[in-house]
Amino acid sequence: MLDAGLSRRRLLTVGAAMAAGYISAGCGRASGNDRILEPPLNRADKSLASADLPLAHGGVGPDAVAAKYAGKNPQQWGTDISGIRTNFDTAGRQFALTFDACGGPGNNDIDENLLSLLIAQQLPATLFLNKRWIDANQVRAAQLAANPLFELANHGTAHRPLSVNGRPAYEIKGTGSPQEAVDEVWGNHERLTKLVGRAPRFFRSGTAHYDELAVAIVQDLGETPVGYSLNADSGATSNAAQVQANMMKAKPGGISLAHMHRPNSGTGPGMYAALTALKGNGFQFVRLP
Repeated sequence: MLDAGLSRRRLLTVGAAMAAGYISAGCGRASGNDRILEPPLNRADKSLASADLPLAHGGVGPDAVAAKYAGKNPQQWGTDISGIRTNFDTAGRQFALTFDACGGPGNNDIDENLLSLLIAQQLPATLFLNKRWIDANQVRAAQLAANPLFELANHGTAHRPLSVNGRPAYEIKGTGSPQEAVDEVWGNHERLTKLVGRAPRFFRSGTAHYDELAVAIVQDLGETPVGYSLNADSGATSNAAQVQANMMKAKPGGISLAHMHRPNSGTGPGMYAALTALKGNGFQFVRLP
């Protein structure tokens, strides 16, 4: 039997992931075409599912959030528009480490060396997990949820750019309506709530792209849309030297974006070199405040 969260999911199809040679804030392409095939949603299923769903922010149901934005046209698009958190206030040399696990074909692996580095050095981080990655790594996800070094955050249900009109980023088609945007956030919101025991605080869309209506939808669903100030590994396509050089540009109050599902990428070795040096320069690493 499908659970309530899964029965709400529509048939979501994601286009080809980042083409060769693109430099991306999201996940680079390993293999496969990153298509998501889930059962189509009929109205009877949706009515049954909605009765069991927790309410969104302010006691409003997710379907009501979608209805609020129906028929509205976005005017903005990108990774750093109003409402997206790309930095935070700090009086010291604090810097927020964040790592995405994108999930899907070719993207369900785990960079255990990177995670071991964070644990051995006691470096806190916010981990943005996609629902597909969680479903493929249920035991490891539960272990990460139990580790106080980490906070688990929402990286979407199908790793789609968050829009209300299907606008793509890096050749990945965005969510095509307010309802699809809600479903992209809420499907994994429910999954993480079940996994962690409380609702996630933060959301980062696939590719980190949003329009301003999608930003408002995330906020209405009770989560904070997150971007980044420093792109550390270009969708896990950078080599170790490039990751190190990018991270050495860190500034207090910044937020890095890197990936934790590509064990053969340059992310882990580059992070090892950079984080060691940055700690020596007085940086303190934190989860997103």
